[in-house]
Amino acid sequence: MRAYTSLAGHILGSHPQINGYYEMHMSYEDVSALDRQREALQQDGALKKNSRYLFDKLLHNDYRLKPGRLGPADIKILVALAEPEHTIKSIVHLFRQKPDPDLYASPVEAAKYYVERVQALVDFCRMTDWPYFYFDAELWQHAPERLLPGLAAWLQLDSPLSERYEVFGHTGKARKGDASARLRSGRIDRTRSDYSEMAIPQDVLERARKVYRECRAQLIAGAADSVCL
Repeated sequence: MRAYTSLAGHILGSHPQINGYYEMHMSYEDVSALDRQREALQQDGALKKNSRYLFDKLLHNDYRLKPGRLGPADIKILVALAEPEHTIKSIVHLFRQKPDPDLYASPVEAAKYYVERVQALVDFCRMTDWPYFYFDAELWQHAPERLLPGLAAWLQLDSPLSERYEVFGHTGKARKGDASARLRSGRIDRTRSDYSEMAIPQDVLERARKVYRECRAQLIAGAADSVCL
C-alpha cells in the first residue's frame, strides 16, 4: 500500500497485451479465482484482442497467492518494496484524510502494517518455487527508464512499456487505488510528496528500516531477475 502500485497498474494496464489496472481485492488460491478475475474484468469491458495477461495487485496480507494451485496459467510474479519512512508517512497522510478515525492514521499502526506486509512478502517468496521479478518501487517515479525495459523483458511483451498511460473508468475511485489528481494526468509525475512535518517515533522507524534492509536483501537474492536503485 502506498508503494506506487496504482501508477504501476496504469502503466502495465495500458499495454495492449495486459488487461486490468486496479486492485481487485481477491485471493488466488485455486483455478476458480482466475475465472472470477476474468469475469470481473469483462464486466468493465471486452478483453483486449490478442492480449496475454490479466493483471491484479495484492497489497494486503488478507489476500493470498498460491501459484501452484492455479493450473497451467502463465503466471508472472512481480514483487516490489518501497523504503519505509516515506511509505509509512504516505499511509498516515492518506488515512488522516478520511472522515472517520482509522487505525492507520497512527504512525505506529501504519509502521506495524508496513513491517508485517514486508515480512509476508519474504515468507511468500521463500516458500514458493515460482520465479519472481523484484524491483524497488521508487523506480516507477525516479527512474522508469531503467525499470520499464526490465519489466517488458520479464513479461515477454511484444512492444515496450510507456511512461504515458491511459486514464480508465475506475481511475481515482475508492478501493480501486490512488484517488489523487496526479494519477489522472496520464503520465508519470516525478514530484515527490513532502511529508517532512510528520513524525514517526524513532524506535518504530528504526525497526521498520531494519526489516526493510533485511527483507530487501533476501528478496533480491532469491529473485530470478531484478532492477534496483
